[in-house]
Amino acid sequence: MAGCDQQDATRTVDLSQRKQVETPAALESLTYACLPQYSHRVSFARHHHLVQYLAKKTDLAIRQVFPDTFEEHMQMVRSGQIDISFSNPLVYTRIADRDQARAFARIVEKNQTPTFRGQIICRADNKAIETLEDCRGKRWMAVDRSSAAGYLFALDHFLENGISKSDFQSISFAPGPGGKQETVVQAVYLGQADIGSIREGTLDLVKDRVDPAAIRVLDQTRAFPSWVYAARKDLETEVVEKIKQALLELDPDNADHRKILEKAHFEAVIPAQDTDFDAIRRLLEKIGENAYE
Repeated sequence: MAGCDQQDATRTVDLSQRKQVETPAALESLTYACLPQYSHRVSFARHHHLVQYLAKKTDLAIRQVFPDTFEEHMQMVRSGQIDISFSNPLVYTRIADRDQARAFARIVEKNQTPTFRGQIICRADNKAIETLEDCRGKRWMAVDRSSAAGYLFALDHFLENGISKSDFQSISFAPGPGGKQETVVQAVYLGQADIGSIREGTLDLVKDRVDPAAIRVLDQTRAFPSWVYAARKDLETEVVEKIKQALLELDPDNADHRKILEKAHFEAVIPAQDTDFDAIRRLLEKIGENAYE
């Protein structure tokens, strides 16, 4: 009751003048984002320990953020909301050429090489699809128009084998935010699509949802440069170098580092430069704008 002094003057508060308050930690932290090819749950599980390692190793405050779509990821890099981007090489070339992001490292994949491939899948019991040629007239679900292994590599593979986009009954893209690789596998398993295109390694990551034995890898694409770490335009060079050095120091022979790498689902990190991804630019030139239709 003592706090309710009737002598206190009253004040009118204009609620329209409210401002969004951000905590000091959010304002001062660097942001780290993985392209949302998988659900946020999977992205967090794969990268949480890596982000913790980077923060401790560099003495920088780093937090993981979660864009919902490939396009949102690119927009957040452009607007400075993502400082460190981990993405496929196709998205990298777009944020590099359009927004001046710069590559500084890339990963050695689980296949022990700094390259990865796309896979074309169907149900294991689908007797109507035995060869790539059998994909004509079928329903194809891809991950996203900006997905490298989940669309672009597969499109290139089909074209190289004389199968054009018009030869399919339909081409659809996984709906909804995040989790698109899982969605493609599930769509094939449930019969919602006859074939799907995913990145290699996906079947192992989604085995808690779909029995890998129920899915058959019909064919694989050629290999392209692996996933890449890029810094947004204007991020301080010394900050980028700290993060790069910490990533390069991840040692597969170190037990603690091995756990981090296994969670992230790659073997090691190696240096990268922009020209490493010219193969993607040449592929885009070859296929043309139809890759984004």
